[in-house]
Amino acid sequence: MRLAALRKAAHGTERDAMLNRLLFSRLSPAGPSARLSILIFHRVLPRPDTIFPGEADAAWFDRMLGWLRAWCNVLPLDEAIVRLREGRLPARAAAITFDDGYADNCTVALPLLQRHGLPATFFVATGFLDGGRMWNDTVIEAVRHCAQPQLALDELEDLLGVGAKRFPVGTADEKRAAIEAIIGRLKYQPVDVRLTLTERIAHAAGVRPADDLMLTSAQLRALRRAGMQIGAHTVSHPILARLDADSVRQEIAGSKRRLEELLDERIGLFAYPNGKPGADYTPESAAIVRDLGFDAAVSTAWGAADATSDLFQLPRFTPWDRSRLRFGLRLAGNLRKG
Repeated sequence: MRLAALRKAAHGTERDAMLNRLLFSRLSPAGPSARLSILIFHRVLPRPDTIFPGEADAAWFDRMLGWLRAWCNVLPLDEAIVRLREGRLPARAAAITFDDGYADNCTVALPLLQRHGLPATFFVATGFLDGGRMWNDTVIEAVRHCAQPQLALDELEDLLGVGAKRFPVGTADEKRAAIEAIIGRLKYQPVDVRLTLTERIAHAAGVRPADDLMLTSAQLRALRRAGMQIGAHTVSHPILARLDADSVRQEIAGSKRRLEELLDERIGLFAYPNGKPGADYTPESAAIVRDLGFDAAVSTAWGAADATSDLFQLPRFTPWDRSRLRFGLRLAGNLRKG
């Protein structure tokens, strides 16, 4: 009885995969009319996070990779971009990308990618390699591990803004709300201001955040040895639209140079930090990326790339749904946007 049920389920799964392949083939045929779905991730946690239950974890990522393998032709991003430019993409083309350079990209995501035989590109902010920590993670870890029912930031109210004095942090929901509120106030501050404020927040919480969240140089090389691609993502992950042209160039060129030194190879792909056109980077930023010799760059604007897309502002999108049906429908909807 159990065997019969398993066979029925497997048959249903294969039928669903075939229907999705047909749907995606209509939305993204091979050749000049093809569309490229570029998926974006950041972390893959070993287990679900009680504060951020929507964050990708190993079990969900494993299932999702199975869906992608069954439905799409997943290509290395550089190959996909060349084929897009030349009108030679296969039907149902997709690429997988990660931003920032978290250690779990190597320890959790890489084994799952290898299990499914799928390539990915990892965009690394080089200033956080080997023990660094992104400012938003300082906030997250400070709030997560705060032992008090309230996080008192009275002395920072002038800097964080009115209403940023005390945040309840006794429950997972309260912690999430506090994290989102604080990050929202800090996101568009200058890099040095963000760094100072986040360290003061950690001190107020009585927390010493972990220093092993980001990739080490050895892990970066391990990703590359495993056949994964590495791209640049600036040095300190600033909002490029808030910087002058010289600072933008230094951030982008410094990241490219550091990665090329570590990997002893040319780096041809770039991802804009945060990545919203206009708000996070400008046309001038894209011009600097092109001028520095990159082949292409990716944003976080929703949509799928096609033959008319600017290679230095390629869109990316990842459905957030946990079920196969909803994930597939949302991915198809993004392809319709083109």
